Amino acid sequence: MLINSVDFQPVDDAENAGDWDGMARLLIEGAQSLQEGGAEAVLIAANTMHAVADQVSASVDVPFLHIAEATATAVQGARQRKVGLVATATTMAGDFYTKPFEERGIEVILPSEEERPEVDRMIYEELVHGIIKDTSRKTLRQILHGMADRGAEGIVLAGTEIGLLVDEDDSQVPMHDTTEIHVDQALDWMLSGS
Repeated sequence: MLINSVDFQPVDDAENAGDWDGMARLLIEGAQSLQEGGAEAVLIAANTMHAVADQVSASVDVPFLHIAEATATAVQGARQRKVGLVATATTMAGDFYTKPFEERGIEVILPSEEERPEVDRMIYEELVHGIIKDTSRKTLRQILHGMADRGAEGIVLAGTEIGLLVDEDDSQVPMHDTTEIHVDQALDWMLSGS
């Protein structure tokens, strides 16, 4: 397994500036270096960075393992038709993440407009820095319950850090941790000899 760990600050700066081409350039450079190093497939181990997944995928000649595709397939396998999604503001605002669900006939619901900035804040101001707060856990638990009350049959934790804050006991419905799902997809791909 080859890893290209890109410096997060330039990626975060590009996201905050809405410079998607700049973000794509950084990730394309990383993906191409992995391919040149012998990688037979590429993945981006972050949900929000999939905003530029199409550009990254098109830049390499090896399979691209997409985190939202893998997660939508897992949700479909669980026979859930409506799921809640908690993620960064960018991920919740764009269709790059929800499209694979919609293509499978799965409805995606989000936290309320008022709750979304708080979820984003928890991720960027706490979780990415390893800060785990009980008050945030309680708030996120309420958000998860609210989506279940609105009909979510499952919850997609579409932030690689969110699993640090909540576990299955915090939700009334099953949760899908995209980090685990993506790792499982990569392992299945590797072991299948594809």
